[in-house]
Amino acid sequence: MFLTISTTGNPERPATDLGFLLHKHPEKAQTFSTSHGTAHVFYPEASAERCTAALLLEVDPVALVRRGKGKGRGGAPDAALAQYVNDRPYAASSLLSVAMSTVFKTALNGVCRALPERVQAPLPLRIEVPALPARGGAELVHKLFGPLGWTSVDAVAVPLDEQFPEWGDSRYVRLVLEGELRLADALRQLYVLLPVLDDAKHYWVAPDEVDKLLRAGDGWLAGHPEQKLITSRYLSRRWGLTRQAMQRLELVRLAESDDLDVESIDNAVDETTDTEEKPVPLAEQRRTAILDALRTAGASRVLDLGCGQGQLVQVLLKDVGFTEIVGVDVSMRALTIASRRLKLDRMGERQAGRVTLQQGSLTYTDKRLKGYDAAVLSEVIEHLDLPRLPALEYAVFGSARPRTVLVTTPNVEYNVRWETLPAGHVRHGDHRFEWTRAEFRDWAQEVAQRHGYGVDFVPVGLDDPEVGPPTQMAVFTMTAADETKNETGKEAKVA
Repeated sequence: MFLTISTTGNPERPATDLGFLLHKHPEKAQTFSTSHGTAHVFYPEASAERCTAALLLEVDPVALVRRGKGKGRGGAPDAALAQYVNDRPYAASSLLSVAMSTVFKTALNGVCRALPERVQAPLPLRIEVPALPARGGAELVHKLFGPLGWTSVDAVAVPLDEQFPEWGDSRYVRLVLEGELRLADALRQLYVLLPVLDDAKHYWVAPDEVDKLLRAGDGWLAGHPEQKLITSRYLSRRWGLTRQAMQRLELVRLAESDDLDVESIDNAVDETTDTEEKPVPLAEQRRTAILDALRTAGASRVLDLGCGQGQLVQVLLKDVGFTEIVGVDVSMRALTIASRRLKLDRMGERQAGRVTLQQGSLTYTDKRLKGYDAAVLSEVIEHLDLPRLPALEYAVFGSARPRTVLVTTPNVEYNVRWETLPAGHVRHGDHRFEWTRAEFRDWAQEVAQRHGYGVDFVPVGLDDPEVGPPTQMAVFTMTAADETKNETGKEAKVA
């Protein structure tokens, strides 16, 4: 890969000041090691009238493929496809950007103790990149560099083969930029836009890339008309990082438009004074109550029956005291969403060994559910038709028989406190019923008596003195006699 930076001058302000700004002496050829090759800096010409600094990066394509294995962290997409025959040693890309940040780090930061006044002054610059991959062609090159103050942006397509013009042009261009800019600004633009035009990076894009982008884009990226494309490509289309960067760039744009500091714009939260706390969502209060009950019961192996999209499973995984967590739901779509929420495909082996998602109907007995410390039925029973409730009761309390069972369900009496809920309506369109506190107590006590459990009732949410809490929870605990019988049965089965 090859890049040249040229400037002109006169005896009063010699062009060789470029050497001071780049911190590389014009009379020396210097060599630097980078992560994927060797960078050379030398000056083909150096006089008071004209000075040119050249950066040559020698990349070992074999080492590049071996280092990245062609995929994942450090993998180069083009090298993965072409293996040992690829354009990486010749075409400007993120490899050249990394070399620039290594070799010209001080210049990128706009620091020069020898000539501090020259750092802030625009220079007549000519920058040439003989081979630049441009996914989007010369038109995109002009869109990216055109708004940045260059007098001339010349992007000439490189033909696939000059001897066969009918083959057309390649995706490479010869780029020449001319104009008066600060050297630090020009280098920062190249640092960002070279990998953007290549639309590939040779290394894994981590969250700290957002900070790198904002530092290099300071002063020009926030107002760039192609800001979204630049941000998305630079961050390898990782939408979470792209959204974070766009939000921070919008703050910068607003601050610049009002001639203010970013800190004075982003001041919605005053950390020096107490502010009113937002009410904790009921779903979060419910999960907290469930966790407290499970910990009190000493449960380590837990079933989340009717796990839905995996919100409770996700919370349980954060507590290492729960050594085995099984989420069960009849909906494969819900289990797929839960798997994505938990990032099971990227989870470490030890963590993944703690969690299982499986399809199953709670109205049928299932041998896989036997032998667990606790089972949770959070906002589940109200989704069943009442005639099917006895089947769920037997499958959980009669067949699976965990030591502890937690059941939460809405308290219909509290519905009058929901201002947006019309009178006589249930909270969710799929609820087949919603019970009063008395109805829930009667059902829970009958279930406990039939299957050898004791039961306690815990309010979840604000316990209104008139209508009770928004959610009611029953904590079923197997009686000592039945627990002994349960353990004896397990031992007999093992024998």
